[in-house]
Amino acid sequence: MTAQEQTQHSNPQPAQWYAPGTTQPLTPNADASALCSPDGTVVAPIQNGIPRFVSDQHLDSFGFQWTHFDVAHEAEDQQTFLAKTGVTPQSLRNLHVLDAGCGGGRYALLCGTAGAHVTAADHSRAVDKAATLCQQLPNVRFLQADLKQLPLLPESFDFVFSIGVMHHDAQTQAVFQAVAKLVRPGGRLSVWLYRRNQWWQELINSTLRACTTRLPAGILLPLCHLGALLGGIPVINRTLNKIVCFSAHPCYQNRVCDTWDWWAPQYQHHHTTQELTHWFTTAGFTDIKELPPEKNGHWYRRLWQWNLLPGSGVNVTGIRRI
Repeated sequence: MTAQEQTQHSNPQPAQWYAPGTTQPLTPNADASALCSPDGTVVAPIQNGIPRFVSDQHLDSFGFQWTHFDVAHEAEDQQTFLAKTGVTPQSLRNLHVLDAGCGGGRYALLCGTAGAHVTAADHSRAVDKAATLCQQLPNVRFLQADLKQLPLLPESFDFVFSIGVMHHDAQTQAVFQAVAKLVRPGGRLSVWLYRRNQWWQELINSTLRACTTRLPAGILLPLCHLGALLGGIPVINRTLNKIVCFSAHPCYQNRVCDTWDWWAPQYQHHHTTQELTHWFTTAGFTDIKELPPEKNGHWYRRLWQWNLLPGSGVNVTGIRRI
């Protein structure tokens, strides 16, 4: 973040949680097994030190994804974070940061290690793995909650980011609006969503996903391994995956995880840059910028501009109007 953005904020982040949609503070009960309202009503259980505002049954595919795969690579994660947020973790030192959809916690780890005060939220049990990953960082806290109903005060974060998460909700825009309200005036929001591809790619994708989202993990996982094998074969990973999406990441484990992320989730919405930019504008953001794709290369950029890359993104950042 810029020096101006950093110096605009000095208020401490509230240490408390709040009843979703209210300013009513929640406090742990005597044995720290739940968060309670002032009258003693239990609002959310606390398990493994993490407040749980959703049921265990929700979003099983994501819990499986982030607890089954180890995909953190520090150097690559640093590069990806910069590309998809427009800021470096080091620029976030002493700032209050929200990771909206933390998954396995690799970006929360980057920000926390850099000295940011991080709140990391996810709708799935992936927060357990994320908390383990960041267990040596007292400046990082976790919660399991719906991003549309986070137990946080409006305008309480200097920087909020969401990388590849909002499009997995039934209502992407509703998630965006809820998360955008948490950014302080003068603070920054960065969002990465799946990109809308050509009509024929969208048709193939939606037809196949109508089947894959119903498959049990025991069947879908081997198919994702097959996709990962194809993703490691030159030529095939530059041609066939423009028709049927599978990852071409250099690491096999990441390819399996990325392919699972494409075919398993119940919801997967694709968006345009114009659409996301409009959301930023109507939410009161200025200095809105589209961030370029992380990958370079003449033909990659061409295919990206022509919306021919399944799995690529629309990526926008902006400053909350003061």
